[in-house]
Amino acid sequence: MSVSAIDILLTQKDNTWDQCNWIVPVAKALEGLTAEQAAWVPPSGGLSIWQLVNHMHYYNHRILQRMQGITSGSAAESNVATFGDPGDASDEQGWNDLVRSTTELADQLRTQLATLQQSNLDAPYMDTEDTWGHTLSQWILHDAYHAGQIVLLRRLQGSWNIVF
Repeated sequence: MSVSAIDILLTQKDNTWDQCNWIVPVAKALEGLTAEQAAWVPPSGGLSIWQLVNHMHYYNHRILQRMQGITSGSAAESNVATFGDPGDASDEQGWNDLVRSTTELADQLRTQLATLQQSNLDAPYMDTEDTWGHTLSQWILHDAYHAGQIVLLRRLQGSWNIVF
């Protein structure tokens, strides 16, 4: 049985988002978080979980639009701008909306990814020398990286009790 590049990308996407296999997926890392926990910034400085999710949401939304052939609006001023504010510890609705929107976006991305063919992966990515396949593999690693950061922040704040 042969495994296609699309199959590999789908497996990686699933493992990064909601399948508990080799790594803690994003959905599990976010499970049960309150707005207060999501807005927490380590005493030594850094980013909050809320900011990490803002950042992932921004880039996931952009890549989905590009996969759908939609011309993205203007880009963020900088990568730093994609993180936004640390979040409001008292805004449960805002936090829940962000998680819901990020989850819906992950589902849409998974669906879009499943429609691709090998020829799509071999095609040039935008106006770069990269291919779509290369760009998509980097995007999946990007989410995996931030899932690890979220788990680390939860451990630092004492809110990580999940064993999977």
